[in-house]
Amino acid sequence: MSTAPLFLVEELPKVGAHTLTGAEGRHAATVKRIRPGEIVLLADGRGGLARAAAGEAGKDSLELDVLDAVRLDPPAPRVLLAQALVKGDRGELAVETATEAGVDGVIPWRAARCVAKWEQGPRGEKALARWRSTVREAAKQARRPWVPTVSAPVSTAELARRVGEVERTLVLHESADDVLRASDLPASGDVLLVVGPEGGISDAELDTLVAAGARTVRLGPDVLRASTAAAVALGAIGALTDRWTARPDPFAEPSR
Repeated sequence: MSTAPLFLVEELPKVGAHTLTGAEGRHAATVKRIRPGEIVLLADGRGGLARAAAGEAGKDSLELDVLDAVRLDPPAPRVLLAQALVKGDRGELAVETATEAGVDGVIPWRAARCVAKWEQGPRGEKALARWRSTVREAAKQARRPWVPTVSAPVSTAELARRVGEVERTLVLHESADDVLRASDLPASGDVLLVVGPEGGISDAELDTLVAAGARTVRLGPDVLRASTAAAVALGAIGALTDRWTARPDPFAEPSR
């Protein structure tokens, strides 16, 4: 299963004949050049996963025989990333690597020291669309049945309100006294991971988040870039929890 290419669909097809069309059908037929008999995966981005055998390829489509389908539970705990806006393509790098490392949702954060500004209107909508497209493609690359959500950008006050809605909020900060430990992480529910901008999180913002119930932690002795800190933290969280526990092949025959 781990090596089969994955294609995203709006709705998971039923077992039987199915034609993969649109951009994904074109990608399968002309870019991946899937050949008859090859096994591919289809995912709806919401935990639904199907296994299919490829048939004949058209110019913009691929015939499939859907063999079986399952619905998978999300990992526990879920990790939501509040990523401060980062200038240039580093913001897209941040959400791309976070998705590959397993993030479950992304919240763009308009922090005070952000160089990038997502103003209301077409420019801000275009920037948000780029993040969403980046996350979608990264989820396909990582063969994830879950595509992380990317919400509308939030202010610090709005982010502080999110702190009260999750099991634990961890703010990555280079001056934190505590390092990230397994004891900081719940077994279930949502963990909100907060990553600041290039200029760092201001004292006022830190006070606001801590007052709302957040904890500050660091990953180690070195200072990471705003565009890479989330992926490193997600790797640590994966190792410190059961998120990276090997899952059985969902399409394996049950043992007798």
